[in-house]
Amino acid sequence: MKILVTGAAGFIGSHLCERLLADEYNVVIGIDGLVPTSTDRWIRERNLRYLLQNKRFTFVENDLLHIDWEQQLTGVDVVYHLAAIPGVRNSWGRDFFHYAANNILATQCLLEGCRQHPLKKFIYASTSSVYGEKTGKVTEAESTEPLSPYGVSKLTGEQLCRVYRRNDGIPVIILRFFTVYGPRQRPDMAFHRFISHILKNKPVPVYGDGKQTRDFTFVTDCVEAAASALHHDHLIGETINIGGKERASVLDCLAILEQILSCKIEVEFLGQARGEPKHTWADITKAQTLLRYDPQIDLYTGLTREVGDLLELYK
Repeated sequence: MKILVTGAAGFIGSHLCERLLADEYNVVIGIDGLVPTSTDRWIRERNLRYLLQNKRFTFVENDLLHIDWEQQLTGVDVVYHLAAIPGVRNSWGRDFFHYAANNILATQCLLEGCRQHPLKKFIYASTSSVYGEKTGKVTEAESTEPLSPYGVSKLTGEQLCRVYRRNDGIPVIILRFFTVYGPRQRPDMAFHRFISHILKNKPVPVYGDGKQTRDFTFVTDCVEAAASALHHDHLIGETINIGGKERASVLDCLAILEQILSCKIEVEFLGQARGEPKHTWADITKAQTLLRYDPQIDLYTGLTREVGDLLELYK
């Protein structure tokens, strides 16, 4: 199968490409514009290091807004669209221009390109940020009320996918990821920031009171769910939550990091983060039913693996 993955040099994208290539019948085209974000270019090049050694992987460095999709999509069976400017806190103010261009306009350009090609599946990576503040487990039927411009940009991408499915028959599947973590996590994400501060003997910055909870999804569980979408039928038009094995508060996670690193963590409490919900919790019943999804990695194991990766990154 010939598969195109946008955002291939990113945190989740690089893991997904590796997982897809584990099947010897797949060839993967990875596209990434390496646009300036919170992740330095050298880190994203590091994400690609194993992929570039695989003869069934082709890397294309190009901005999605300027690609000749007629040429790039020829012969492609499946598209995974992960490319986006991430992050809630940076999406306010003038920086929203970059979110609009890379999360909305780029998605529309890609969908326009896909109209002319007989794809089997178009899998759009969305986020729990589209839900906003909810109480209890969230099903895919819940209303979408994002609290940040980032969430708005990703929800707009979802709506574009639905419009092109209705009008042009593009076989869209939407996966909503909940707080993905693990090796290669972006430097602006919470666990990466926590661990890097601990390694530098600096106080750990925590927004709010630390009692906010998240449904943490380890990256290999996340990409296992995404990869399984290749092989299951009756998914077209579905929106599916991808959550993790374990839900916890920020303070719980810091306690786990103290165990892993055998240290006492000094915390610096900051003001409440703008645009972030107090709690997230995915109902993954649909993923279990349609994808046979079964997350495996608990927080202690997952954080241990992320610590190991960051020790290597910052050595």
